[in-house]
This record gives sequence, structure tokens and C-alpha cells, in this order.
Amino acid sequence: MKLSRTKTLAVLVPVLWFAALGSAAACLWCKHTSRELFVQLQRLDTDRDNLDIQWGQLQLEQSAWSQHAFVENVATDKLHMSTPPAQQIRVVSP
Repeated sequence: MKLSRTKTLAVLVPVLWFAALGSAAACLWCKHTSRELFVQLQRLDTDRDNLDIQWGQLQLEQSAWSQHAFVENVATDKLHMSTPPAQQIRVVSP
């Protein structure tokens, strides 16, 4: 009986030792993976914030470009356009 207990311990101790090492390795791998995913999440959050800022700037630019006064200034200054005199204006009705 004493011999079988010794054999059992001789097999059980290395198995438990390898199980503890495997568990520690799995814990390290999970921690490493979670850190990589967290870094990726932070990068994506930064990208999202930058895109939100860019979207807001584009909306402001669009509203500035579509204002009547801005369009009129561009037509007058750059395109040398002007409003025709009243006698040259014709109203077309359907």
C-alpha cells in the first residue's frame, strides 16, 4: 500500500506542477491580449474623436459656403458678376 501511494504522488506532483504552469501561462496570455485590445480601443477612440472634430469643421465650412452673402461676394469679386438693371430683368411665367 505504501508503494502505490508513492507512485501516485510521483505521478500526481508533476501533473499538478504542469497544470499550475499551464494556468500561469494562460493567465499571462490573457493579460497580454487584454492589454493589446485596450491599446487598440484607445486608438479607435482617438480616431473617432478626430473624425468627430473633422465632421464638425466640415459642417461649419459647408454652412459658411452656403450663406447668401458669401456666394454674392464670390460672384462679385471673383467672377465679376453683377445684378442686371431692372429694365433688363424679364419675369417668365409658366
